[in-house]
This record gives sequence, C-alpha cells and structure tokens, in this order.
Amino acid sequence: MPRGGAPAPRPAAGLAAATATVAEPLAHPAPPARVRRRRPPPEARPTGRRLAVLSLTALGVVYGDIGTSPLYAFKECFAPDYGLRPTVPTVYGVLSLIVWALILVVGVKYVVLVMRLDNRGEGGILALLALVQQTGRRRTALGRRAVVSLGLFGAALLYGDGVITPAISVLSAAEGLEVASPAFARSVMPLTLLVLCLLFFCQKYGTERIGDVFGPIMLVWFATIGGLGATQVARDPAVLGALNPWYALRFMRAHGGPGLLVLGAVVLAVTGAEALYADMGHFGRRPIRLVWFACVLPALLLNYLGQGALVLRQPAAVENPFYQLAPRAFLYPLVALATVATVIASQALISGAFSLTQQCVQLRLSLRAAPAEP
Repeated sequence: MPRGGAPAPRPAAGLAAATATVAEPLAHPAPPARVRRRRPPPEARPTGRRLAVLSLTALGVVYGDIGTSPLYAFKECFAPDYGLRPTVPTVYGVLSLIVWALILVVGVKYVVLVMRLDNRGEGGILALLALVQQTGRRRTALGRRAVVSLGLFGAALLYGDGVITPAISVLSAAEGLEVASPAFARSVMPLTLLVLCLLFFCQKYGTERIGDVFGPIMLVWFATIGGLGATQVARDPAVLGALNPWYALRFMRAHGGPGLLVLGAVVLAVTGAEALYADMGHFGRRPIRLVWFACVLPALLLNYLGQGALVLRQPAAVENPFYQLAPRAFLYPLVALATVATVIASQALISGAFSLTQQCVQLRLSLRAAPAEP
C-alpha cells in the first residue's frame, strides 16, 4: 500500500515467502533451501533523473514524521514537569542529547546498519521478523515464539506512534496561531480537531492524486526550518559547541533521575525513524540515505541549534521556540506550512498502519481482512 505519494510498493515477496515460517514455526522445520542469487532490481542502484525523483518522493513520505519533530521536541524538554531552566548548561545539554540522538539512532543505527538487512528488498519490523524466522529454523519452539513476540511488540509500538503523532503534530502546528496573536488561543483546539477529522475522513477517497506534491512541500519545509535555524546560529555561533557530546554526558550526570525523564522527551526528536527501514522496499537504500545526509539531517541540526541559541538570548521564548524563530510577518505563512507538513507526516503514518496490517495478514499474524487502503 503506498504511503502518501510514494510509488506503488512491489508485492511483499519476502513476507509471503516467510508466511509459512512465521505461521507454522513449530511443527516440521524444513531443511534450508538453496536459493539462487538473483540480480538486484534496477531500483537498487538508481542514478540520474530516477534517483532525483525517488529522493524527492522519499523526502515527502519517509521523513515527514521526523521532519516535524522540531515543532515540539525541544520545547517539551523544558516542560514545567521536568523542572529545567533555560541556562547555558541545560540548553547545551539538551541540544547535545538531541543532536547525538539524531546521529546515533537515525544516522548510524537505521541509515548505516539496519538498512543493510532486507528481506528480498523489503524492510520493516515484520520483514525483519520473517528474515529472522527464515534463518533461525534450528531454534527451539520457545525461542521462535519469543522472536515472534518481539516482532509483534515492535509492530505494536509503530501502531502507537501512528495514534499519537497526528494529534501532537497538528496541535503543535496550530499553536503557532497563539504565538501570532493571543486572540487565537481559543481557536487552536477546534482547528486541530477540524484538521484531524478531515484527514481521517478523506482516507476512503485515497491519496494518490495529492501524493505527488508531498515531496516538493516537504522540500520547502526542510529548507524553511533550516534557514530559520541558520539565522539564529549565525547570530550566536557559540551554540555550535553543543555538538560536543561531553555536554550530553555532563547533563545526564548532573541531573540523574530527572535527566532520564528529559531523555524521554529527547526521544521525540527521533520519532518516525522506523519509516526509513519500513519504506526501503518502496524507494531503495540509496535515495533514503542520500536525502538523510544531504537534506534532512542538516536542516534538523540547524533548526534545533537555532532554537537553542534563541532561548539562550531570550529565555521566555522557551514556551514555543520554533515559532519564535520566525519574523512576525512570516508567522501566518509558517503556521500554514507547518500544518500542511504535519498532515503529510500524519498521512504517512496512517498509511503505514494500513501497510502493517496488510503484512500481519500475509504472515497469518492477524485475522484475514481487506483494509480500505488510503
């Protein structure tokens, strides 16, 4: 099932081939069959125009969730419940945690390591489960059940992300109206509910017609957030010191237990990282990796560092540092762009939930169903 404007996915051959392995893993393990090595499909090494098209489409489908995290991730780290004040050590510590979470969790774990593991070109937690089942026929029955349970637990977490992200993303985008004018404070919640209702109502009509614009819109989004952050970094280049991981270690050592709670908020900066692996079968490794290192990571780092620089100069801006980055005349267009970007991110997760359900049916881990795909 396509996410957003992505090309129609190839049939999940790896998942179907592993169906019997997952569904009947305990009774009669068959000897491993000798598989003839096949030439990789053309999408495995796209070049030129095709690489550009796949990269742009992947930008709109794969990186929508993680790309809208600057709306709320840094702000949540300074929520009143955590008791942090925007001082130099705390701001640098939080920034360092976010920066290295992006580098290690997304860049190293997913982009470099996990994406090397595919099930005949397919990615995602259930494709990985099928791959493990294929290569682990000699495990005990208890071991195989444990592997299946872990795979289902990971899939359940993705469902949870799909439930939470649309609400928190669209709400964070709409809160920009309150920054533009306090008179809009009472309109934020009704507007959020209206956008979410329209989003879910439109699922039955499909998203293929509007999917082609997801990539260009997200390209504008990343260029915008990167530019806003770069402006603040240029005014206070000292904030680049937060790239030093020592600040993250010192922050955790100084805050102990409360620091672990803040780390839970830092995780918001890497939500949606699973999409990189799940959509590998749609776009291939090369476009996803290219877009991450060339566009997404630089834009995210600049924006988070820009928010930190702003908060150090104006501590009151910690209430909503993302929108405080923008000039006042640019607030309303930024709110509109942020709302569209969060809708795109939400659509990608909703489509992912449909796709995950379809894979569960293929692996006989769920009742047979024919979901009305968006």
